[in-house]
Amino acid sequence: MAMFRSLVASAQQRQPPAGPAGGDSGLEAQYTSPICLEVYHRPVAIGSCGHTFCGECLQPCLQVPSPLCPLCRLPFDPKKVDKATHVEKQLSSYKAPCRGCNKKVTLAKMRVHISSCLKVQEQMANCPKFVPVVPTSQPIPSNIPNRSTFACPYCGARNLDQQELVKHCVESHRSDPNRVVCPICSAMPWGDPSYKSANFLQHLLHRHKFSYDTFVDYSIDEEAAFQAALALSLSEN
Repeated sequence: MAMFRSLVASAQQRQPPAGPAGGDSGLEAQYTSPICLEVYHRPVAIGSCGHTFCGECLQPCLQVPSPLCPLCRLPFDPKKVDKATHVEKQLSSYKAPCRGCNKKVTLAKMRVHISSCLKVQEQMANCPKFVPVVPTSQPIPSNIPNRSTFACPYCGARNLDQQELVKHCVESHRSDPNRVVCPICSAMPWGDPSYKSANFLQHLLHRHKFSYDTFVDYSIDEEAAFQAALALSLSEN
């Protein structure tokens, strides 16, 4: 877990500075949300720590009783999350080259451009980091851990997939103060089965909005699986 904390600390450096430091080449990275890893969309800023996120990215954190900043983990008041108008102005003013076709695009329009840029789509299709699961008739080895269904760490309810686990915990354990081990993380190659989350519901809502098994293929070795899961975990922090 120390490795993840150090990675989160390094991610703080991606918060945007006051101006376009670093030139055009690093400008998009300076205005990239540390959650979705895309250029900010309708950015908002947390009043207590000043960290900026897409409005939609921060929504899961606002759905729990005691929200923590996804980046620095400091508590914050949901009523003191404001629209980052200064960041929106900068997004409309600054241009950066598309990482695919190299065409200069206003940062405010970068998401739309990337979604239609053939060069970017080609890069994503050829990305070696994520290996989609391909249907196969071969049986899954018996020694592969179950990463499809999980037991609720609060009450022991079993056979819940990720979405069902999120729904169950939101409905049944929203106010449960107990520190528990995340069953999804502990099933991963890098998981620590002894690490108890201080705010499991927020962790669940924020980190597990997708399935790791969508990206981690059982046919690759454990080191490759670790690296893929590590990259995905960082993108959700």
